[in-house]
Amino acid sequence: MTRTPVQNPAGRHGRPAYDRDSLLEVAVVVFNERGYDGTGMEELARRLGLSKSSIYHHVSGKEELLELAVNRALDALFAVLDEEAGDQEGAGGAPDTTATATARMKRIIHRSVEVLAAELPYVTLLLRLHGNSEVEQRALARRREFDHRVAELMTRAAAEGGIRADIDPHLASRLLFGTVNSLVEWYRPDRDLTVETLADALTTILFDGLHGRAAS
Repeated sequence: MTRTPVQNPAGRHGRPAYDRDSLLEVAVVVFNERGYDGTGMEELARRLGLSKSSIYHHVSGKEELLELAVNRALDALFAVLDEEAGDQEGAGGAPDTTATATARMKRIIHRSVEVLAAELPYVTLLLRLHGNSEVEQRALARRREFDHRVAELMTRAAAEGGIRADIDPHLASRLLFGTVNSLVEWYRPDRDLTVETLADALTTILFDGLHGRAAS
């Protein structure tokens, strides 16, 4: 496996100098390369160019690093849902009836692609969790909550006729986000493909296949 080179910020006398955020950035790279379970504190210390005690100055251990990383990804994804929920209120807090559930779903998919691109290493780590620790189990529970909220919106979109009503909304939301999540396997920001182009194409392809059927 080709390893991503880690650039250590240099402190005085050329020694690495980290704050918690920059330490986390390196740790996520190592977790994704070696797997979380296959990464020990010794390996993290070696890659960081620090002693283990220096790492413990910032975090309690690799579980805290994992929790910080996956929560960063989850918080960004939940922010997309919260943005859409906020858009449902117009001036004075009155409901904005112009935003259909279908339109909201399209924006959520589009924004989720943007989040994945912006937080690619963190989302990649989140999607590779197996639930082998309490931290992982909590993260997976939050993922299920996210899926449930999306499925509820899919149900409303089907009820208004914006998408097909003959597909279970939970299944439909899994298929949609399964496609979005698959981007971590091949999307690289340095390729000649803008995030906007990618998000537009994916949203169009997914929802062209989910149009509601005309009543006969």
